[in-house]
Amino acid sequence: MIDVTLESVSKRFARGGDTAAVADVDITIAAGEFFTLLGPSGCGKTTTLRMVAGFYFPTSGRIRFGTEDVTRRPPNKRDTGMVFQNYALFPHLSVAQNVAYGLKIRKVGRVESKRRVEEALGQVHLAGYGDRRIDELSGGQQQRVALARALVIRPKTLLLDEPLSNLDAKLREETRTEIRRIQQEAGTTGIYVTHDQAEAMAMSDRIAVMQAGRVQQIGAPQEIYHRPATSFVARFIGRSNVLTLPVQGATERTVTVGLPGGGEIDVPAPADHGLRQGETAQVSVRPEHIGLTSTTEAGALPGRVAELEFTGMATNLVVDTAGERMQVAAVDVPAGIAVGDQVGLRLNRDRMWVVRP
Repeated sequence: MIDVTLESVSKRFARGGDTAAVADVDITIAAGEFFTLLGPSGCGKTTTLRMVAGFYFPTSGRIRFGTEDVTRRPPNKRDTGMVFQNYALFPHLSVAQNVAYGLKIRKVGRVESKRRVEEALGQVHLAGYGDRRIDELSGGQQQRVALARALVIRPKTLLLDEPLSNLDAKLREETRTEIRRIQQEAGTTGIYVTHDQAEAMAMSDRIAVMQAGRVQQIGAPQEIYHRPATSFVARFIGRSNVLTLPVQGATERTVTVGLPGGGEIDVPAPADHGLRQGETAQVSVRPEHIGLTSTTEAGALPGRVAELEFTGMATNLVVDTAGERMQVAAVDVPAGIAVGDQVGLRLNRDRMWVVRP
């Protein structure tokens, strides 16, 4: 395993003119860490991964593996294993021949190659599958062959580009657990690309959330969920109400904001919020951190139920309150509640957070 550092890395393609596919990315990934690049399509996450792999060279900036500058080093000289979105398996080769491909390129001897292929297939729970054809395997098994092929060369860094996108929902959940287990057992640094927030949250030590080629936030899953840096991160990771509220006062770690319909509340904030009285603040509050109560409870925001959906684990509501439409995910819902009913909303102050626009 080895640490990976990106220093002010940018990438512009000739066809893109002045628009950067990736702009000024600074990331340090610790040795042995499972690190995820997360964001919507076109945000630059795959381009970033391909620069780490050596398939693209940065327009500017540096990439280091440990203390070595690999910015202009070709892919076959970087000691990385890559798992592609479409697996990129050779249909005319057997499972074992596919897995052994990287060893053949590296001129590993036949006996050693056979031993390492069997070891890699065992790691991905495909022992005994070596003689099978690729078209005899399920999608999940093909994904594991691609993973074994990446692992068999014993890379210091394992790169995975949306490897679960072709699997059904249940198999995705099962396979993501296996990928995390295999990465830890192999003792390699993992860099993973996905647009799936649940996948990233479940698998990662840390996540970099990207938008329009830039990193919006880097942090542990819990930090990003509960303390999003920007309104984009708040809305992209799960669901969130991002309210624009007037600032009544501020301290280093707290901003006092006015609430829709009257009243005010002290909201936790990052130390660099820079907000002053008379300005407006963007405040994130998750639907599950809003409680339903009666309209007569002290401090409750009065509202009217505009939408209601029962999902089993919770009831999702949209409540109109003083011009704001608030998403609420409630476990305890009064019997017989219906669209049009008047309700009170109770905000969990400790779970609110000031974000940058």
